[in-house]
Amino acid sequence: MSEWKQKRFWTDATAVETDDGFAIELDGRRVKTPAKAGLILPTRAMAEAAAAEWEAQEGVVNPLSMPVTRSANAAIDKVRIQHAEVADMLAAYGDCDLLCYRADQPSELVARQAELWNPALAWAREALGVRLETHTGVLHVPQDPEALECLSAQVHALDPFHLAAFHDLVSLSGSLVLGFAAARDWRTADEIWTLSRLDELWQEEQWGADDEAQAMAGIKRDAFLHAKRFFDLA
Repeated sequence: MSEWKQKRFWTDATAVETDDGFAIELDGRRVKTPAKAGLILPTRAMAEAAAAEWEAQEGVVNPLSMPVTRSANAAIDKVRIQHAEVADMLAAYGDCDLLCYRADQPSELVARQAELWNPALAWAREALGVRLETHTGVLHVPQDPEALECLSAQVHALDPFHLAAFHDLVSLSGSLVLGFAAARDWRTADEIWTLSRLDELWQEEQWGADDEAQAMAGIKRDAFLHAKRFFDLA
């Protein structure tokens, strides 16, 4: 038996202000999340972006074409309920941040990592108030507990919608520092994404590009850019 799929039944999708924020109405009927909670969004900009996704649907509804709605659903149904657990998981990236683990050879890669990653760590000292130490090799070397506590507090301070976006900024880049850098507009999201792929791009230069790996990288890049957009909409 084929899976049931929702078809468009509405004429107009609109963003409306409520006592708690902004809702999406389909011909006057409020949209709910998959867990049947009210889809109440924190800003008009986010609500209008979500309403535009619903308005663009034709025939069978395609959730994959509705990234703002899907991220909002995740913020309400998952992140809001497990806020502390999600924040703890993301804060833990600070103790094994991508930017802190450096190659010891070849010299060209060592130099490139220093040139491109050191400015991000310098920004973290200024903007986040933490100093993270770099190491060569892949074995875990713990960071200063006070620095990690400072980073954790800043992650926990994010509301569910920002935290939902921040989850993807960090997990896709592999770096808590780059996640904060994207969220706080240190550089463009595209530039920061490229920084997160420094090692992969180096390998491509040496051995050539793999079509499947490039396709996957493209999917992840799109998800990273969407996460930044959703963070800003929140």
